Amino acid sequence: MPGITVELLREGEQRAVETFTQPDGTYRFENVPSGSARITFRAINFTTVRENVVVSAGETVTVDAMLRVAYSADITITAEATFRNIAELEDPAANIVGVASAGSEGAITAAQLEARPIMRPAEVLETVPGLIVSQHSGEGKANQYYLRGFNLDHGSDFATTIAGLPINMPTHAHAHGYSDTNFLIPELVSGVQFRKGPYYAEAGDFSSAGAANINYKNYLDRPLLSLSGGSQGWRRFFGAVSPQIAGGHLLAALDLGHNDGPWLLPDDYKKINGVLRYSRGDTRNGFSITGLGYSANWNATDQVPQRAIDSGLISRFGNIDPTDNGHSFRYSLIGDMQRSGGNDSTRVTAWVQRYGLNLVQNFTYFLDDPVDGDQKEQEDRRVATGGRATYRRLGSLGRWNTQNAIGAEVRHDALGNVALYRTVGGRRTSAIREDQGSQTSWGLFGESEIEWTRYLRTTVGLRGDVFRYNVISDNPENSGTEYTGVVSPKASAVLGPWAGTEIYLNGGFGFHSNNALGATLHVDPVTGEHAEQSTPIVHARGAEIGVRTVRIPGVQTTVTLWTLGFDAELLFVGDAGTTEAGRPSRRWGIEWTNYARPHPWVTLDFDLSFSRARFTDEDPAGDRIPGALDRVVSGGVTIEEPEGGAFGSIRLRHFGPRPLIEDSSVQSKSTTLVNGEVGYQFSRHLRLVAEIFNLFDSEVSDIDYFYTSRLPGEPLGGVDDIHTHAALPRGARVGLQFSF
Repeated sequence: MPGITVELLREGEQRAVETFTQPDGTYRFENVPSGSARITFRAINFTTVRENVVVSAGETVTVDAMLRVAYSADITITAEATFRNIAELEDPAANIVGVASAGSEGAITAAQLEARPIMRPAEVLETVPGLIVSQHSGEGKANQYYLRGFNLDHGSDFATTIAGLPINMPTHAHAHGYSDTNFLIPELVSGVQFRKGPYYAEAGDFSSAGAANINYKNYLDRPLLSLSGGSQGWRRFFGAVSPQIAGGHLLAALDLGHNDGPWLLPDDYKKINGVLRYSRGDTRNGFSITGLGYSANWNATDQVPQRAIDSGLISRFGNIDPTDNGHSFRYSLIGDMQRSGGNDSTRVTAWVQRYGLNLVQNFTYFLDDPVDGDQKEQEDRRVATGGRATYRRLGSLGRWNTQNAIGAEVRHDALGNVALYRTVGGRRTSAIREDQGSQTSWGLFGESEIEWTRYLRTTVGLRGDVFRYNVISDNPENSGTEYTGVVSPKASAVLGPWAGTEIYLNGGFGFHSNNALGATLHVDPVTGEHAEQSTPIVHARGAEIGVRTVRIPGVQTTVTLWTLGFDAELLFVGDAGTTEAGRPSRRWGIEWTNYARPHPWVTLDFDLSFSRARFTDEDPAGDRIPGALDRVVSGGVTIEEPEGGAFGSIRLRHFGPRPLIEDSSVQSKSTTLVNGEVGYQFSRHLRLVAEIFNLFDSEVSDIDYFYTSRLPGEPLGGVDDIHTHAALPRGARVGLQFSF
């Protein structure tokens, strides 16, 4: 590695002598006096390594070092081996310095992903400890996410980036922050970096509960072809090649899939998905240009009333309205460049995407319209552009080492149509509202890390964001332009390491934005009555204490105690086209994360998360937050012969009951599923894999809601009931993977 900062500090002296590694990674200090000294290796985005040496007169001393990529590294990922779990290293204690700035920060390696059975692409995110991915509609719709006592709906308060592209959609027709990851290709993922809490100056909107950066590989070792089929109409073709062209790599991948699911009305989910990336350079100096294309169509079996199942009107996999459906597309272009010098680094990312969604659904059936039903269609059309630039520099403040960063980002969403229509049998009958306009955001951030001693590092950061909302509504009273801004300070401290153990203290202010349609709202589009505008920005405050240790050989363990509060739980109701003002809230919890490799062919992981979510104001309705998880338990065992042959894994996934209304008098049941994978590596060119989902065929739900709906023949006021979406029954998929 060229350009690595190497410092030599003699015993008893205060100031170190500094040099940099050459293009071949070598470095040299001349005429070093006899005695003890310490050599420190530092690089932006990498762990810090220190070695103690004793120098004798006339002697040449050679000191080598292996620097590991930090969990929070802002780099161009080139290969699946970039990230390593420090528990797998021969000397993990020597690699823990600088690996993370919080106990809840981490990275998932490509090897860990390969060992997991994955039912849906979004389940790649379930590698984030404590995060649950579920579904309450057709498979083409964005998933439902849960984390740290949040029902994150379709992505609010959890920011996701894939291959450099921000996924959350502001001012979306269905849900503000809508995060559709169905175009994700698991075979191309080189690693998942995750963070939780509002402690990071670089993380802005949608990130108060957490954020994940899913990296794609720049190249494959060999071309890959995969064919798979299975129960419930599952069929998939995946192929990828990465030839060398003009001194770089061209990665081309095609993903074709079909899935029906167990539903009485088959999902008939069909997707076409492709990736084309050209890249040159390495981890510290390189660039890539990536094109992504995705299109999908599906039928949708949404959540159904429990009373309809109990009465025998429908089965667990039946539906009330068989004409619900969806269509979505996303076409994106991303450019990414990294330049690193001896003690600085610059990364610039720019992107553009064209996106669309049509979603036809009916949740209340015949409550609002006893004759034609309550079916509605949501349409979203937009072109979004944006970019980010970050500059980092190693330096010093007197005798203390520092690392500083400054950056800027911008995003502009040109909203072609954000609309809500009444439909009957999937056909439009009238418009409830049709809006155009734009939403633009600008962000500036900076942070400074100071290493006060070998056992104390602090980071302070500041972020500022400005938003501009411009809404052109079919009702002029709901049109307008609004500006708003927010400043968010952050602070962290790392103590240690002592015996391979670090202690983390983190605190900070964050926020989430609200839907632009609510910021300019004056008239309810359904009733025509006066409506209150929503607050464009909602403030958040969070803190946590964490401990990470690798003291036990082959084991990494973290324990984190956290808290997070919001001024209001604002909610955009896409089915009504309005914004509801929420109540202030507070959540706290504890997470325990473990990863172990007791043997080269055995890997164990176990994560446990408990949380408590409450509204903080007084209200006779109660203080429980509907949909908030109280616990998540996940774990697994993976066995794989090092030189090929048999391999397999089995995984447990459990999330606890949720209150469905504020007084918790109605609750969902807990959900426990066991999934597994077995296979055989015949050679480096042929691999057979069988995945088994819901191994014990548990009759549990993916999600539950409690609200009022009306079936034919019921009272006009409807019936309050639990509405559920069943978890998929036992199913199996078998695939052949060829590499050549």
